[in-house]
Amino acid sequence: MTNGTATIAQSSLRSLKENIAANFAGTLWQALMGLVFVPLYIKFMGIESYGLIGIFSTLQITLGLLDLGLGSTLTRGMARLSVLPSKEQEMRNLVRTLETLYWSVAVFVGIGVVSTSPFIAHHWVKAGELSPGTVEQALFIMGFLMVFQMPIGFYSGGLLGLQKQVLLNVINVCMSTLRGGGAVLILWLVSPTIQAFFLWQIAISVLHALTLALSLWRSLPRSGERSAFQKQLLRDSWRFAAGMSGISIFSTILTQLDKVILSKVLSLEMFGYYMLASVVAGSLARLFTPVFFSIYPRFIQLASVNDREGLARLYHKSSQFMAVLILPVAVIIALYSYELILFWTQNPETAERTHLLVSILVSGTAINGLMNPPYALQLAFGWTRLSFFKTLIAVILVVPLIIYMTTHYGAVGAAVAWLVLNIGMFLLEIPIMHRRLLPAEKWRWYLEDVSLPLIVAFAAAWAGRYIAGGATNQTMMIVHLGIVSAFTLGAVGIATPVSRTWLFAHVPDFRRA
Repeated sequence: MTNGTATIAQSSLRSLKENIAANFAGTLWQALMGLVFVPLYIKFMGIESYGLIGIFSTLQITLGLLDLGLGSTLTRGMARLSVLPSKEQEMRNLVRTLETLYWSVAVFVGIGVVSTSPFIAHHWVKAGELSPGTVEQALFIMGFLMVFQMPIGFYSGGLLGLQKQVLLNVINVCMSTLRGGGAVLILWLVSPTIQAFFLWQIAISVLHALTLALSLWRSLPRSGERSAFQKQLLRDSWRFAAGMSGISIFSTILTQLDKVILSKVLSLEMFGYYMLASVVAGSLARLFTPVFFSIYPRFIQLASVNDREGLARLYHKSSQFMAVLILPVAVIIALYSYELILFWTQNPETAERTHLLVSILVSGTAINGLMNPPYALQLAFGWTRLSFFKTLIAVILVVPLIIYMTTHYGAVGAAVAWLVLNIGMFLLEIPIMHRRLLPAEKWRWYLEDVSLPLIVAFAAAWAGRYIAGGATNQTMMIVHLGIVSAFTLGAVGIATPVSRTWLFAHVPDFRRA
């Protein structure tokens, strides 16, 4: 190991642990805010208005692909330049250059949403209780919201690259609390309408974006010159930005096409149920996203100094850690989806209509989460071609499947298509990736990092469900779920090498064993 590599390893170890802890705290708090506030949104506004929130989420993700890969380029640029000497001015110029382009794109997107709001309201959304005029007003406000919502991701990417993730999560926790709690107060005390909800979101998004922008600029290293827009920086990074933009476009098609089609073929009420199931399944991402954002800058630094040994160690540790986090939760949700939805919403009809969707969607999301470390490894080397062509081929092959399944089987068909998509990528992408990056680590990833914890998690949860028997009321069900969840997590933790090593090192009973 070179002196430069050793210095990076020593200085980054504590930072990596702090970043993971901060990302978990921030992400779990934001997930908690969603779980607490979503039933209140539905209570005050109704399921149709919540369906409009789902449409905004879809628009936000879909139109986010127009960022041209600038956010990802900023993250990689900040992480790479931060370990190279005398790059302070280039870092500041890169932020200024990409920032200028990003705000231009955000304004363009906002204008597009505002101008198309009449068409969407009157010819796409199938509202029942809500009038077309109300839907149009909500969509009009969404356009302004998009202008300030998009740059939040851009500035967050810059702070991630600088590994200022503690600061980032403090800001995000405060803003998510204001966003959700303030919205409930507005709906309760001012106006229980979707228009009032989105107007409050605009106010918080302005505050959020400006706070992140100020934090990023203050976190950049000082230099002797003012930051400037430089075309050369765009020429230097256009390949990576173009690759990320292509990946984003095709990934968005794959992940959002089901919602686009369902918003057309289903009633707004039924679409609301599907979005509710998507929120539950998407909550699983709250577990693996913090790990991805913590390890990705570290992968970039190790790749920049060509420390393959350090990369292999971190790759397996992060993959196993991801499995321990994801699989016990995913299996419990999949097997107990009806009971969990019933306890959460206290509505038997909602639980009946969404539990199967939740089970299928969360299974696909779990597989997707397990593939985050391999994806981070690819991006760390600036290798976007594999993911680009993977998503392109998936669009060609899977989009017809999504269209067929959603039009013939509705929401359940869309959920099955999501599961099939992720299984296919899991089986095909990993072998191709390992031919180029860490070729000796493929089977260890499949067998030790993923398959072993998966088998143990499923066996433990399945055994717990049938050995303990059925619960007679909700209180007993929650107690039962707690016991089974703890048993499943413990079994996976003991079976997985990275967590077992930690247990033996930190828990007295294990050290004496």
